[in-house]
Amino acid sequence: MTRRPLARRGLLAGALAFLLPGVPAPAHAQDGSAPGGVERGGPGERDRDASARGPSAAARAPDAGAPGGERAPPGVGGARVEPPQLVEGVEAEYPPEARAARQEGRVVLKLLIDASGRVTEAEIAARAGHGFDEAARAAALRFRFTPARRGGTPVASRILYGYDFRLPEEPPSPASTARDREQAGISAARASSPAIAPVAVAAPAQVAAPARAAETAPQPAQAPVPAPIAVTVRGAEAERLRQSAQAITVIETVEAQRRTADMGEVLARTQGVGVRRSAGLGSWARFSLNGLTDEQIRFFIDGVPLDLAGYPFGVTNVPVNLVERVEIYRGVVPVDFGADALGGAVNLVTDRDVRGTHGAASYEVGSYDSHRLTLSARHLHEPSGFFARVGGFFDSAKNDYPVDVVTADPTTGREGHARAYRFHDAYRAAGGSAELGFVNRSWARRLLLRAFVTDYDKEHQHKFGVMKEPYGEVTNGETVPGATLQYEQGLGRGVALEALLGYTYGRATFLDVSDCIYDWFGRCFRKRRTPGEDESPPRDRVFREHSGLGRLSLRYRPHPEHALQLSASPTFIRRTAEERSPENSRANEQLRGAHSLFTWVYGVEHQLNLLDDRLENRFFVKDYVQMLRMKGRLPGLHGRFDQRERDTHRLGVGDGLRYRFSEWLYAKASYEWATRLPRPVEVFGDGAMIVANLDLKPETSHNGNLGFTIDARDTASGAWRLDANGFVRAVERLIVLNNRTESIQYIHVSGARSLGIEAAAGWTSPGEHVALDGNITYDDFRKTSDEGLFSRSEGERMPNRPWLFANGSARAQLKEVVAPRDTLSLTWDTRYVHGFYLGFENWGRVESKAKVPSQLLHSIALTYVARDEPRTVSFTIEAHNLTDERASDFYGVRRPGRTLFSKATLEM
Repeated sequence: MTRRPLARRGLLAGALAFLLPGVPAPAHAQDGSAPGGVERGGPGERDRDASARGPSAAARAPDAGAPGGERAPPGVGGARVEPPQLVEGVEAEYPPEARAARQEGRVVLKLLIDASGRVTEAEIAARAGHGFDEAARAAALRFRFTPARRGGTPVASRILYGYDFRLPEEPPSPASTARDREQAGISAARASSPAIAPVAVAAPAQVAAPARAAETAPQPAQAPVPAPIAVTVRGAEAERLRQSAQAITVIETVEAQRRTADMGEVLARTQGVGVRRSAGLGSWARFSLNGLTDEQIRFFIDGVPLDLAGYPFGVTNVPVNLVERVEIYRGVVPVDFGADALGGAVNLVTDRDVRGTHGAASYEVGSYDSHRLTLSARHLHEPSGFFARVGGFFDSAKNDYPVDVVTADPTTGREGHARAYRFHDAYRAAGGSAELGFVNRSWARRLLLRAFVTDYDKEHQHKFGVMKEPYGEVTNGETVPGATLQYEQGLGRGVALEALLGYTYGRATFLDVSDCIYDWFGRCFRKRRTPGEDESPPRDRVFREHSGLGRLSLRYRPHPEHALQLSASPTFIRRTAEERSPENSRANEQLRGAHSLFTWVYGVEHQLNLLDDRLENRFFVKDYVQMLRMKGRLPGLHGRFDQRERDTHRLGVGDGLRYRFSEWLYAKASYEWATRLPRPVEVFGDGAMIVANLDLKPETSHNGNLGFTIDARDTASGAWRLDANGFVRAVERLIVLNNRTESIQYIHVSGARSLGIEAAAGWTSPGEHVALDGNITYDDFRKTSDEGLFSRSEGERMPNRPWLFANGSARAQLKEVVAPRDTLSLTWDTRYVHGFYLGFENWGRVESKAKVPSQLLHSIALTYVARDEPRTVSFTIEAHNLTDERASDFYGVRRPGRTLFSKATLEM
């Protein structure tokens, strides 16, 4: 009779152990003294006591969900169960609206940890609202634990984890310790003690089986609790963006920073993205996103337009090691950027962490005398909140790789094929920046002044994008100094303010004064009657451009499920030019005058979260204003000195919707009626190779996306991921670059439509020993109008644009090869680009059409990473175009063949 109650109690204890992961752990003890001797008090008081005693005291704190502070009993079969221990935490981003309203909260998460210690699932067991839930979950998905062990064998487990969001006291006490001041300066979320209830099972797949879990789960037990740590791990913000309603692809560059691929290569490995270069490092490149190219895509770095942030040479040449992640917005651009864009936007995000002291360096050397160096460092003075960050880079390459050319015999004049080395294609760029200011003060969350300067020089061996006649002395370059001032602060009552001011001065040069005629071997075999290789008379021009940027953003959250944002962004550009060649005296009269563009973009967005955050919707309206002023000798006015003015006003609207079916499956739909205003280089030309066209009008497009994402990290066979998206871009007044004539100029194509599908899939094995990834893009981009230029090509595929391309990669990785926490990985990358015509398909005979043939390129990299906190060192050896295939992107211009590179990085 006495055994039956004991049996009942045993069953009840087992049931409680199974149910514990679904029950929120109490935040604090409610009686006079917490179990195990933890002092009574609020979150801030408890952490101050733990801080005073040091990490070991926090580690001794008992489990909030374990009664009586008992130790864990043996598991099934007498094997003792050891709970997981946190070894790498993530500090969540404090929601700006909650910070502004001085709201605090506690989120309880139910984490599923696999046998390798990785968090594969994070469910919200107790919500706090106000954006805390999403921030805590995004951070927890990046936690790393030592796995739970049963009898010394790693097993899967479930735990409850409480994440506290606390603000500093106002004002902070002068007697606060250094750690208190750090907390007050950061004002960020900190993970509190977890309530641990391991589910000791033989395989991760069994975690989802309730019956088996109930049989094997140990009794609720007190477990050693890891001390709170202040470590920022990259990826939390990227995860939040991926799961938002925005049409976005996020690339984290942690692995790419250890490889030798440049930013162009990193972007080209993404679905929907094409990057084509006219030659080697530093050359002109064309970026395409879902069919749209060039200025139709806007580029930013930390939300500042790329050309106004000190990177005038284009996105593909930005050093990868200065960028933490890349955000690619497909066709629907948030109001945050305050910019007009037709096909989307690319935002390069640098290291935004402002805590502690950190430094990094990388050096890369490779074929054709290529060298790339980056340096960065930051430091926070915790008591005062004073912050400093510096960064710099240096790139150079001769680009003297072999190419196949058509040459004429100097004696007979007969043409023939020959192999030569590019001789006038060198590139050099250098730049640096310094950022100073204060962070996380009571009067400013951020107040940072950034000053920068960039300088580059580029040699040109032939005409823009066409490899027909060699040049031997044509060069251009630019020097760009500037500064930005950033201010962020909460205004109370759920209102947050962000403001940005920027100024950039650009001084560009173009030199074409040689009287030599060069052959493809670099020999000057004849003199010209009139100097000038690209055109005569010769040109020695200086261009000066003053640019100003402003942005004001207000966020207001009147309710946990609603948020409003207002953004206003004016941009002003003024350009002048001067001709310094005495043999081209008339050019100064032609260049006299000033060209200016003033653009103002407004935006209002409403964000809605419903159904326990399963549904998120973002609706926005934009307003575009542009005022063009051009004074000088204008085309079409018979050389008359006059002024032309044009004012433009357009409206736009868009919406993004995301619905989550489960933790691992969600779908998105988005739409924008987008407008893009012509850019300065399109209407004014570049003063060198591209001539002006003042008749260009704004482009408009109906952009739509529909897709779904599978992110199944918790399976017995590893982590699986799939992302598929269909898109449409219906464009009116498409602006394209026409370089098939003597005068290279941007012109209108009256109507075009891009219709396609993109998909990416990947798998990572348990323990991350093997990873396979691949993507494919099909883009049917056709002319849809029978009006204007190329009217007889209605329905034909747009020329000179790849319409089918794919990427694949395979990585094998070994861990703890010669030291703890080191890795050795071998990565294979491949890219396929289907052949495409350079002109409309209905022009000319098939056998005589100019065509870029299909290309299949491979690269292989061997990388070793050694981690000895706080230092991480990596070494990479990599071969690009491993099979030495003929690679060309523009009109037969040859890309480098097989190249070898090596790279070393250091972080500390």
